[in-house]
Amino acid sequence: MPLRPFRTLLVSLLLLGVSACALFPNRDPLNINVVGIEPLPGQGLEVRMAVKLRLQNPNETAIEYNGVALDLDVNGKLLASGVSDQQGTIGRFSEAVLVVPVSVSAFAALRQAVGLTQTQSLDNLPYTLRGKLAGGVFGTMRFSDSGTLNLPHADDGSW
Repeated sequence: MPLRPFRTLLVSLLLLGVSACALFPNRDPLNINVVGIEPLPGQGLEVRMAVKLRLQNPNETAIEYNGVALDLDVNGKLLASGVSDQQGTIGRFSEAVLVVPVSVSAFAALRQAVGLTQTQSLDNLPYTLRGKLAGGVFGTMRFSDSGTLNLPHADDGSW
């Protein structure tokens, strides 16, 4: 009967696949928050900023990373993107601050300016930060953070 060896092979592969999933660590997601944005020198019409991210590891094992990429959307439109080949380790139950340089093209700044004239407000601009923390073949972690940006006002009400 040729079906019996085929079934045995199929069941063996299924058991092997299920047991292989148990080898992957069961990790809680990282807590990643934007903690600061600072200006950097740019070139031409480009605006550069340093986005500071606080990474918190709520896991029992350290997490190693070897690069980060992120996109920053403001008011529902892409404003800036950046990458960094920084390497490091976030210890178990600890945190670290990672600084990623991002670029804002003149076109993206113009698109944001047009969007601001439609909303007529610089307060409570919604932002979304999406990115990934590279950590090898199975260690890459995607993350997102969102909130609102409030620009500071002068005391006398003028800019």
